[in-house]
Amino acid sequence: MTQLPVRLAAVAIGLLVSLHASAADLTVSAAASLTNAFKEIGPLFEAQNPDTKVQFNFGASGALLQQIAKGAPADVFASADQESMDQAQAQALVKAAERRNFVSNSLVVIVPTGSTHAPKAIADLGQAHYTRIAIGLPASVPVGRYTKAVLEKANLWTAVEPKMIGANNVRQALDYVSRGEVDAGFVYGTDAALVADKVKVALVVPTEVPVLYPIAPVANSTNAVAAQKFAAFVLTPPAQTVLGKYGFGKP
Repeated sequence: MTQLPVRLAAVAIGLLVSLHASAADLTVSAAASLTNAFKEIGPLFEAQNPDTKVQFNFGASGALLQQIAKGAPADVFASADQESMDQAQAQALVKAAERRNFVSNSLVVIVPTGSTHAPKAIADLGQAHYTRIAIGLPASVPVGRYTKAVLEKANLWTAVEPKMIGANNVRQALDYVSRGEVDAGFVYGTDAALVADKVKVALVVPTEVPVLYPIAPVANSTNAVAAQKFAAFVLTPPAQTVLGKYGFGKP
């Protein structure tokens, strides 16, 4: 009979420890293209902040923004474009004073490695043998917005849109091309480099608006100090080295 209270006490202590641990968790909602680099940066941050456990939520920047707006747990928001962060700032969802650009990227057109039709210019995508082109959904996926803007400026959107296979994020567009399910696709240079054995870069596409990634702590973060630290950490030499390894450029 004397063991029961002891066990109950142990359970109670365990629950308190668990609650304390979860309070120190840091949830980073980040663009899908940051997946590999951030998974490597996370342990580096934890090594310098042993009381904090980093959890990542990767997806299309627009979708992440909607999640944060609806109250989903998040402490840091890292977007693949300025527009998503601008919307977050306009809705007072992030701390504008701590917003900063931390990396740059490039837009590229990729084709499956075995393809015999690699476009030499984006105008070539209007040709008949390009019937399926993976493009991120412009309404919610930054790479899709960059793509649409480029095609519209070149008066090609009307010709290419009917061929568009919409992707929910840039990694899905990459998967479509790497599996040979489409003839070509628009992704970031960093994504193409991850599966160089399955896709090849046909074109590097200049964008009118630079592909800059901003990061900011979320305004209602339950771990504000750690959120501020992580947003600053991605600009430190160790984090920038990791980002550079995955092909990201300086901001």
